This record gives sequence, structure tokens and C-alpha cells, in this order.
Amino acid sequence: QLHLVESGGGSVQAGGSLRLSCATSGYIDISVDMAWFRQAPGKEREGVAAINSHDTTNYADSVQGRFTISRNNAKNSLYLQMNNLKPEDTAMYYCAFGSFGLTLVPARYSYWGQGTQVTVSS
Repeated sequence: QLHLVESGGGSVQAGGSLRLSCATSGYIDISVDMAWFRQAPGKEREGVAAINSHDTTNYADSVQGRFTISRNNAKNSLYLQMNNLKPEDTAMYYCAFGSFGLTLVPARYSYWGQGTQVTVSS
């Protein structure tokens, strides 16, 4: 059984930075695709960024140029560096693992963490 645990969330002012981490336990195929999603209250879950085993990335337009996704295969870990945060980035952030490429569609991901809250104040 694969377990994903997010950390690094918190409260920051607009313009600030946070770095999210996703640690895993259990066996992971190195070819797995990894992604970050977020969900704000009353809104649908949306894809933020995805990365494959070749370190090819895909970003949502809303975070392009501000967020950076990375992974450490040796540690089975996933990261999201978030810079120049905006109030509209406020949401619960989730990491997810799947095997359907760099899609940002939640239904394509099989394994999910419990989330870490990010709150950005203006």
C-alpha cells in the first residue's frame, strides 16, 4: 500500500514563498508520474503541476513562472516551490501519483495524500 504525506503548508503574505514536500512510503515504480493539485473551498480540485520520470513538467497557466515542481527519485519524494504567492493560491494542496503522463486531470491519478493547507493573505 502506497501512502503519500504532504508537508510545508502554512500562512504567508502575498509575495511570499513556501515549499511543499510529499513523502512516500511503500513501493514506487520509478516511472510513476507525480503531480500537485489544489482545492479551494467551494471549488473543484484543479491541477497545479505535474512531472514525469524524465523530469518533464507541465504547469497550469495560473502558476506558470511562479511555481516549480521537482522530484527526488532516490528519496521517493515530490516538491513544489511556490514563489510570489497570491491570495488566489489559497487552497488545500495535494500530491498525487499516477501513470497517465503529464495530465492535470485528477481522475487520472490513483494515489493521493491528505493535503496541506496553504493560506495567502493580502
